Amino acid sequence: MSARNAGTRPSASAREVLRRHGRTFFAASHLLGPVHAERAAVLYAFCRYVDDLADGAGDPESARARLSAVAWTLETGVSDDPHLAALLALQADTSMPIEPALALIAGLASDLTPVRMPDEDALIRYAWQVAGTVGLMMCRVLDVDDPRAEPFAIDLGIAMQLTNIARDVGEDARMNRRYLPASWVGEIEPAAILLPSPSLEATLREGTRRLLILAERYYASGEEGMGFLPPRARLGILTAARMYRAIGARIAASGYRSWDRRAVLGPLAKIHRAAGAVLAFVTERRLHRRDATHDARLQEALRGCVTGLAARRRAGNSA
Repeated sequence: MSARNAGTRPSASAREVLRRHGRTFFAASHLLGPVHAERAAVLYAFCRYVDDLADGAGDPESARARLSAVAWTLETGVSDDPHLAALLALQADTSMPIEPALALIAGLASDLTPVRMPDEDALIRYAWQVAGTVGLMMCRVLDVDDPRAEPFAIDLGIAMQLTNIARDVGEDARMNRRYLPASWVGEIEPAAILLPSPSLEATLREGTRRLLILAERYYASGEEGMGFLPPRARLGILTAARMYRAIGARIAASGYRSWDRRAVLGPLAKIHRAAGAVLAFVTERRLHRRDATHDARLQEALRGCVTGLAARRRAGNSA
């Protein structure tokens, strides 16, 4: 499947945002090919922009108002804001539905109140909102229009978000957020996470371990759907996924301790993972099959979310 014309080219600032803030994906994006790499940078810059609106505002009400304004702008389809204009141009160029971007904004808005994740289903729904939706948008960015690819793209986004949560237990606690489900770790307050007692340390380690085990199920599913991607994009996304999985391995190697440290991959580790991805790309036939069957059990918690998104998209197309 060949890439469409790039249309409106993003400014160098989109690539710079990706380089500065998404170093793992920036490294993998070089394998996507020039058109897809530029589009992915625009999408990432938009996601970073709305994430900064949510976290960088002086107070929650201001942030909520700004996010609402962004959602309204995306629905109207006209904006002078360079970040939003770039996304709208990308949407026009790729026929990307806007509904996943609106769901992403709703997920970020949910972070504006103190987060106390109640259970695993709520965690999966949140990961879908803030990352599975990005997987859906990436399908269009990469010129994938086969609907069979979408569940796998959602799963890969969820997997990456679960890795992020496992890596940022302490950082999130400082922002009054606990994504480790209460059904796993109890009703822990974020302040306690920052200076945990020995017994709480054990609980946090176990909760983080469960997060990474859960993430592995979604990574495995995401890889099963790689065959739906164009070959060069397939290698780039596989490499990004393998690098993110390596972050989880780093967390595990530290004894699942991430309340007072943040796991990162150095350049040599990224090269090692990229080489492993290339080897898998060449030797593993499963990565190139287009007949994978998605395990619907992975998205049981999303039934209302995904069907609601599809219904809204159909309504928009018929309007």
